Amino acid sequence: MQIYLFWGEDDFAMAQAVTSLRQTVLDPNWATFNYDKIIADRPDTVVEGLDRALTPPFGTGSRFVWLANTTVTQQCSPELLAQLERTLPVIPPTTVLLLTSVKKPDSRLKSTKLLVQSAQVREFSPIPPWNDKELVQRVRQVAAEMNVKLTATAIELLAQSIGSDTRQLYSELEKLLLFAGNRSQPLNPEEVAALVHCHAQNTFQLADAIREGNTSAALDLLAGLTGRSEPGLRIVAGLTGKFRIWLWVKAMIQAGDRDDKIAQALDLGNPKRVYYFRQEVKNASLEKLQKSLPLLLDLEASLKRGREEISTLQTKVIELSSLFR
Repeated sequence: MQIYLFWGEDDFAMAQAVTSLRQTVLDPNWATFNYDKIIADRPDTVVEGLDRALTPPFGTGSRFVWLANTTVTQQCSPELLAQLERTLPVIPPTTVLLLTSVKKPDSRLKSTKLLVQSAQVREFSPIPPWNDKELVQRVRQVAAEMNVKLTATAIELLAQSIGSDTRQLYSELEKLLLFAGNRSQPLNPEEVAALVHCHAQNTFQLADAIREGNTSAALDLLAGLTGRSEPGLRIVAGLTGKFRIWLWVKAMIQAGDRDDKIAQALDLGNPKRVYYFRQEVKNASLEKLQKSLPLLLDLEASLKRGREEISTLQTKVIELSSLFR
């Protein structure tokens, strides 16, 4: 019995994992007959998918049944729960059943508990932009999968440049793979910087301009980001991550903490980066950094409520940079 539950908002990473799983399961010659994708957002479509999972495959290979956008881990009627309890234990070994959902499973539901016991669960949530260690680890992992050789410093640069955008990470690594060709030497930071579109780096430059109180430069950087169709919520995520780090560093500096303790608190892969954070917050007051996060939270809420994106971003960037003058 092979049952999988994938969930999370990183749709590209999830799609990559689904494709990989499907390719390992299906015989290409019989894929048309043995692959079913069902939008399982209603009880009847979930039942339909479970019925197909019980069907033996045609020809060689296994059957792959994908219940996409399923809601059984958010709400599940007693009737549907009973159907799950009857079906999951008897799914034949020749079937792979995959359930996917954007939302986090509700651990209180009996259906979720049943699936957690029966399935292999994988989370596909975007890495927070301030979590440098995990971002670097993700770049290292994907680069190894794609056989792209990078120096340690180049990996760090790529993580800083791309942030948590998995789709762009794969795109940029494909570009770097073509550039490297058959060379055995790993690519260095200069080569990566020349080829990679650094949207996250530009967001960090925007954060720097705001922290310096340079409104005109901040608005120019914002215009560059929006001109390249950078999503407003992604810009806010990058800014929030940077200001959260600065607030944390400033507070720990004033508390008299040493660099190693600050690096441990921030979970930094490279403790030497604390020195640069210290320089960045040297002239920023703790009070102003504290006031910045509620403003960024308000900006995020406004965008999620559907406010006009560019004007809302411009207004809040002016307000934030004025705070640091």
